[in-house]
Amino acid sequence: MTLDAHYLRGSMAAILSILQHSSCPENVAFHFVSSASSNSSFLQSTITASFPYLKFRVYPFDDSSVSGLISTSIRSALDCPLNYARSYLADILPLCVRRVVYLDSDLVLVDDIAKLAATPLEGSTVLAAPEYCNANFTAYFTPTFWSNPSLSLIFADRKPCYFNTGVMVINLARWRAGDYTTKIEEWMELQKRMRIYELGSLPPFLLVFAGRIAPVDHRWNQHGLGGDNFRGLCRDLHPGPVSLLHWSGKGKPWARLDANRPCPLDALWAPYDLLQTPFSLDS
Repeated sequence: MTLDAHYLRGSMAAILSILQHSSCPENVAFHFVSSASSNSSFLQSTITASFPYLKFRVYPFDDSSVSGLISTSIRSALDCPLNYARSYLADILPLCVRRVVYLDSDLVLVDDIAKLAATPLEGSTVLAAPEYCNANFTAYFTPTFWSNPSLSLIFADRKPCYFNTGVMVINLARWRAGDYTTKIEEWMELQKRMRIYELGSLPPFLLVFAGRIAPVDHRWNQHGLGGDNFRGLCRDLHPGPVSLLHWSGKGKPWARLDANRPCPLDALWAPYDLLQTPFSLDS
């Protein structure tokens, strides 16, 4: 997970939810990536105060390594360099770390993370995530992209589907071997020259991996609970079982609870809120 002061409240809730629902919490190790310019001692001490026995390490991420590649998107929050750290995990984490579960900071688990971590990655597959093939995949790229055959043909031999990069199982050894960070950066460099997408760090992942990932059951990413790009929009759960609730989008549950304007599902996040509980959970 990435770690910063702005989303620390969400990260703490996510950590608690993972530990509470893990059959062997002592076997869970956390790798946190924070901006090199952040107050890492404050972040570490906050985590240690609530989780004194947690196995974790905080890794610094040099914002300058990616800031020059970032193009403005439709949401300023998506332009934060730390939002791109997921593309550099293979470089940031030690070589002995061969597989990780990457999670955003605006989610909680209600199931054992070991089940997600055990997702099979057959053959040379690098990444696993829930796929959403009923989403309008073309909407994630601009007409400039689709009208250029040399670009749009990237998907010619694939059946690309949208997947949310907030929940991913990644084989870092295969990522390193295939130099996938460079592949993502090449698309970001092209985006700087000609606008081929509008959304932050997601489209480069789709360009490199869509149609080539191992599918994961949708229960592991009930996303969009933050209302996507519309502040104040409340969402219901998708049909089916739930293992992970994800408040992706503008509306974060802690902000809506503090403003006394929560969505109904924010009540499912509130019990994991360690840093502030402004109301009685018994009511």
